[in-house]
Amino acid sequence: MVTKAVSLTTMATEFSFDVVSDFDQQEMVNAVDQARREIGTRYDFKGVTAEIELDKSAITLTSSSEMHLKAILDVLQSKVHKRGLDLRVLDPKEPEPAAKGTLRQKIELRRGIPEELAKELQKRIKTGFPKAQARIQGDQLRVSARDKDLLQSIIQELKGAELPAPLQFTNYR
Repeated sequence: MVTKAVSLTTMATEFSFDVVSDFDQQEMVNAVDQARREIGTRYDFKGVTAEIELDKSAITLTSSSEMHLKAILDVLQSKVHKRGLDLRVLDPKEPEPAAKGTLRQKIELRRGIPEELAKELQKRIKTGFPKAQARIQGDQLRVSARDKDLLQSIIQELKGAELPAPLQFTNYR
């Protein structure tokens, strides 16, 4: 019994955190609702088809001209930014023709870290911080080390990096 207690205290503790890329879905719903209201009241959209549809993984904009699509996208981006969401969660695609002579533009919502970005982050962590381990777990990255200060340094390094997706740091233990 005494040997078990000794072995537990001599065991090295390892700290870790997860790197994820996500956004608050309710804030996105609020931003889209605010954009709809603003477009409904703007003079330059009177008598013009202007729609915004939100589903789980994308936002679809529909309008009669490319100029109006750009204006809707600008309004949407301003509302998303005001709600505290990172604009990098929006991935606008090219406008395409739709029914009745309108144009449709799909804006995909980025969730999760893409595999290429995860590999790049893993490589960056391994070269800059050899005493830390980074493992890809689905669409997130788990970083672990024996030193909490090392983990804090990694977080600061990743926060300062220019990346195509916004990162959040969760499950710090």
